[in-house]
Amino acid sequence: MSRIAIVNGLLADPAGDALSPGSVLIEGDRILWAGATDVPADAERIDAQGLVVAPGLVDLGVFATDKPAFHFGGITRAALMPDQSAPLDDVGLIRQATRAGKPDFWVHPIAAATRGLAGREMAEIGLMQAAGAKAVGTGRQWIADSGVMLRILSYASGLGLTVIAHAEDGGLTAKAVATSGETATRLGLPHAPACAEAMAIARDLMLARQTGAAIHFRLVTTRAGFDLIRAAKAEGLRVTCGISPAYLFLNDQAVTDFRTFTRLSPPLRSEEDRQASLAAVADGTVDVITSGHDPRGPEDKRLPFADAAPGMAGAETLLALSLNLVRDGLVSMGRLMALLCANPARILGVEAGSLTSGAAADLIFVDADAPWIVDSGRMAAAAGNTPFDRLPVQGRVRRIMKGGQFL
Repeated sequence: MSRIAIVNGLLADPAGDALSPGSVLIEGDRILWAGATDVPADAERIDAQGLVVAPGLVDLGVFATDKPAFHFGGITRAALMPDQSAPLDDVGLIRQATRAGKPDFWVHPIAAATRGLAGREMAEIGLMQAAGAKAVGTGRQWIADSGVMLRILSYASGLGLTVIAHAEDGGLTAKAVATSGETATRLGLPHAPACAEAMAIARDLMLARQTGAAIHFRLVTTRAGFDLIRAAKAEGLRVTCGISPAYLFLNDQAVTDFRTFTRLSPPLRSEEDRQASLAAVADGTVDVITSGHDPRGPEDKRLPFADAAPGMAGAETLLALSLNLVRDGLVSMGRLMALLCANPARILGVEAGSLTSGAAADLIFVDADAPWIVDSGRMAAAAGNTPFDRLPVQGRVRRIMKGGQFL
């Protein structure tokens, strides 16, 4: 097999800390090594020209496959949520989903935990794993029936699969579109208390303790939720959690003027919870940063706020917004790559998201300081429903490699 050496780059190694000059040697579709060592004379040299060389992003929990948006944002692997027009609760649908991104990116389907995502009857998880599912998900909803959730966690644990859970008590949030507080009250929006998140997490952690299962809370957004995650990790439970940039850089005041692009699930939280989210990223409580990519057209967003569908187009802005965490000194570049690449790959059980020997040769070349302006009208995504419209950001992906081949 031919060998490729990427030289003159600044390596963003999830296993390291700061950027370091070095090279990456690739053979076939795998990384042989990365670091400051001599390049073999027979390797084809690719000059990175001083750009940051990082693993391709592994986006844990997207709601749509979106080639232009993924390429713009440097996403080479996407874990597809089971919430599709036909929920991913069947072997044939899982197989179809695994092929959806080829040859442009990898799709790792998340199997629906229950039939039709209705929360009542457990789906055929084992068969879907054999067909290519890399995790089990409850979808956009919390499973209210504790007996059903216990069986899901037990079965998934036996199969070595992580359960990806939505963390909102549906009895409190069923008709809510905002977090209880001054903003929701002033706007007259149906709202639910932020404690709905902690209540859901507390129940699921008790079941995870009972079963020994691995559980990942896809989005945790409140101080109380993070306190529960910290305590569970200290106890030794197999728990991880994620967040998206919206909850790190926006609070509930962003819904003022009924801006439906800020209609998200969970809803945006208070400033106190936003600060708690940043602290949770800094202290290691948060394991994953995800885009939650969910492009929605005018038919879903040009509606009264309470009637608009939740979701945002996040793939294109995931890296650029997350780089602010490095600039603000909250995390190192290596830690950011762990949040965006290595940790989600580990949760999915795929050999990717790192620069270690044997990892998949999925790489991105990043101009970390390149300025651009988020423009909802010109986004590459299927729809431009971003709450960050007109925001100046920095960080552009210049080249993408998937499986040792440049796209």
